Amino acid sequence: MTASRPVYLPVGVFLLALLLVVTGIATASKLTWLMEVLPVLIIVPILWATARRYPLTPMLYVLIFFHAIILIVGGMYSYARVPLGFEVQEWFHLSRNPYDKLGHLFQGLVPALAAREVLIRGGFVNGSKMLAFVVCCIALAISAFYELIEWWVALILGQGADEFLGTQGDPWDTQSDMLCALLGAMISVFILGRWHSKQIKAL
Repeated sequence: MTASRPVYLPVGVFLLALLLVVTGIATASKLTWLMEVLPVLIIVPILWATARRYPLTPMLYVLIFFHAIILIVGGMYSYARVPLGFEVQEWFHLSRNPYDKLGHLFQGLVPALAAREVLIRGGFVNGSKMLAFVVCCIALAISAFYELIEWWVALILGQGADEFLGTQGDPWDTQSDMLCALLGAMISVFILGRWHSKQIKAL
């Protein structure tokens, strides 16, 4: 028997669709916006289509929702110009807008949690230590592949890729992005792990 979709999923999808429409209209650079929100346009329909036969934990759905918001807002302004990032930059006297680091933190946290869920539910990995190691490796692999995508886009678009890359002149941007992703993966394993495991058992 096919299960029904979680009641909160249609609400989340509607809110994200509304935000996509608003930001798509308001953004100054449609190409940059499209490149930044493309993961949302791919993942959300997949989650909707698979929600009946393979529902995810509420925690994972919620974190995916917030990650999508981060991507959409970043796409609207370009990450280097998000107003909230300028506020944080001023509060902590930083040399650059740090909003993109929040995105990369979630880029590690959400895929790590998703990988953890799939591995546990499928019984693919035995032992909590090996599970933590594999999950962090998967998150880092995804982060590294995304950095490769940024490089390929830069080669294709040339100067037009500056808004998408958002390095803000930081020569260590790639390395710090991957560090943030690793930190996000470690949060999913060591801080959210027990709570996540309880939700998996409840499915």
